[in-house]
Amino acid sequence: MNFLELVTKRYSCRAYQPLSIDREKLDYIMECVRLAPSAVNRQPWRFRIVSSEDARRKVQQCYNREWFLTAPTYVIASILHNEEWVRGDGKHHGDIDIAIAVEHLCLAATEQGLATCWVCNFDAALCSELFEMPDNEEPAVIIPLGYAADTAKPKSRKAIEDITQ
Repeated sequence: MNFLELVTKRYSCRAYQPLSIDREKLDYIMECVRLAPSAVNRQPWRFRIVSSEDARRKVQQCYNREWFLTAPTYVIASILHNEEWVRGDGKHHGDIDIAIAVEHLCLAATEQGLATCWVCNFDAALCSELFEMPDNEEPAVIIPLGYAADTAKPKSRKAIEDITQ
């Protein structure tokens, strides 16, 4: 499929089938993440793949939504603040870098027939504690990952004229 078809197909899935993900697909997705660009090529991130039942329960404590429980796998995307590039005016770019890498993950998953959802409204402090993250690491996004049990609902988008100048 071409890129426009791919980005049109990707959506925020909120129901997953109880099927495990083939290791080959997961490896492919994470290779796409590894190749994501970042400021000054710092790659200031860590991705925790969570699929064991014990670790899944920990993630679920951080975001208590019924639909979230259905995902067979989660990926916790964290910013490594001691590795992020800082622009001359003090702007830290870790948040931008992690966003690029997470979208690579979501698009690669879609290409592989899997579904995802960006979850940013979670208890980051609890996540950090439960997964014993060092002080320099900030969990930024949790991505549920699996085979969709729902279908995309059409979303309105602004017209091109409204977003370009």
